[in-house]
Amino acid sequence: MDNVKIAVDAMGGDNAPFEIVKGAVDAVNEFGSNIILVGPEKTINDELEKYTFDKNKISVVNATEVISTEESPTIAIRRKKDSSIVVGLNLVKTGEAKAFVSAGSTGAVLTGGTFIVGRIKGIERPALGTCLPTTEGFTFLLDSGANVDCKSSYLVQFAKMASVYVEYVMGIKNPSVGLLNIGAEKEKGNALTKETYEMLEESDLNFSGNIEPRDVPFHKADIVVCDGFAGNTVLKFAEGLSTALFKIIKEEITQGLYKIPAAMLMKPFKNLKTKFDSEEVGGAPFLGLKSLVVKAHGSSKAKGIKNAIKQCEIFVENDIVLKIEEKL
Repeated sequence: MDNVKIAVDAMGGDNAPFEIVKGAVDAVNEFGSNIILVGPEKTINDELEKYTFDKNKISVVNATEVISTEESPTIAIRRKKDSSIVVGLNLVKTGEAKAFVSAGSTGAVLTGGTFIVGRIKGIERPALGTCLPTTEGFTFLLDSGANVDCKSSYLVQFAKMASVYVEYVMGIKNPSVGLLNIGAEKEKGNALTKETYEMLEESDLNFSGNIEPRDVPFHKADIVVCDGFAGNTVLKFAEGLSTALFKIIKEEITQGLYKIPAAMLMKPFKNLKTKFDSEEVGGAPFLGLKSLVVKAHGSSKAKGIKNAIKQCEIFVENDIVLKIEEKL
């Protein structure tokens, strides 16, 4: 996409700037992407010298400060005007870039996205989406942590935004929407879920009813809607459980008599690990803003950054912001 530039925070995450710069270069070489890398100019240029790529496809915008995960997001966004996150988000605000990717402080990215890029007119609260691996691909979870306290009207908007995103970015026509709850029956849940159920049932969405957390991995719905507190709890538990299971299985099949057969299982387990790899998706989209902001995992390597950039390009190409506005 020659006319679409994606701003990338070169200093965000545990592996910055090395893996971030490499991911940007890989996106240029594989997708023909146009990238603006944001951070200390000399540091970034020194990294870029290691690679071969079309020099017209990557530009560097200098930013002298970095926001750490230990800082208060609101204070840091206000005070560190020359940080890579603030500078990158302002590139999106002014239209110099169409989207922004960062593996840096989640709080700073979400706070900065809301106040600098701004919300779509009519959106009450932007929400953070996450792709959870299932037996049939991915289920899109919204909200996965941006809004711990929600009204039913927020959840209905989450469902509408997610429906647009999943259909046009993930390619699932008329995606089904499930409401995260403690039971599948309509009368289950608290006041929030009961009211939201009624509103979703009356909407034009493909609402499939309540979904229990245990059913999420079996892809009972393409989209799972919930408040950010419940969503982040599900996400963190899923991350921990998958890590623990892989550890237990690896220990079991590499002991004693299992050692030889274990070698034969390496490829299947490698394929399984790929299915659970967050880098395959690239990052979590912050939906409801006037332009896309993607929060990549803090431990992202080049592959994750490359795929986050691709996600941004698909988002812009399909004019998702306009489609969300039309859905409201």
